[in-house]
Amino acid sequence: MNERQAVVLLSGGLDSTTVLAMARSQGFACNCLSFQYGQRQVIELERARIIGQHYGAVRHLVLRVDLDAIGGSALTTAIPVPKDRPFAEMEQAIPVTYVPGRNILFLAHALSWAEVLGVSDIFLGINAIDYSGYPDCRPEFLRAFEQMANLGTKAGTTGRPFRCHAPLIHLSKKEIILKGMELGVDYGLTHSCYDPVSERACGRCDACRLRLQGFREAGLVDPAPYVEG
Repeated sequence: MNERQAVVLLSGGLDSTTVLAMARSQGFACNCLSFQYGQRQVIELERARIIGQHYGAVRHLVLRVDLDAIGGSALTTAIPVPKDRPFAEMEQAIPVTYVPGRNILFLAHALSWAEVLGVSDIFLGINAIDYSGYPDCRPEFLRAFEQMANLGTKAGTTGRPFRCHAPLIHLSKKEIILKGMELGVDYGLTHSCYDPVSERACGRCDACRLRLQGFREAGLVDPAPYVEG
């Protein structure tokens, strides 16, 4: 067992890339885990592979979880992705871009892999401040998952408890970006858009609007390519 290894959930987006950089800066050798979950675009997976290589991932595992067969989300079915929503509206209700059970399933796979690898630390980029109302991005969810993980695994019940790290959970998008810049993150490698056109971000979905607002508040220009420049 190598206590300085970790499993890092890596989507290829801004938040998960920042978390990967933070884990590396803390001395962790990182095993990156990404998912082909039936999302309507796979640009983020292409970016995740590049980012994992850039940060010298020990391993990079891409698993398939067919959430498109279940449906219920604008990210996995033909439901239109909301555009141009006011920021206040994003906080009022859980949007159609919520993917039922996604973070539970992703963390369960990360937990399984971590136990096989013999490591105890799992990093993920959930955020409870600048997010679109997803219930599985809250600290109470993560605390409950960690408790469950340590009750329901051989490692957790034999003195090797798991720790779930969400270092961005209480940061604004501006603070996340500034932290990433301190660590030298190249945000031009990342992709956040829910509804891209070719490989260009739409600039109008919730993810794009939150990302662009964060860069504006940080006094920086987002290096990602957008449909309208």
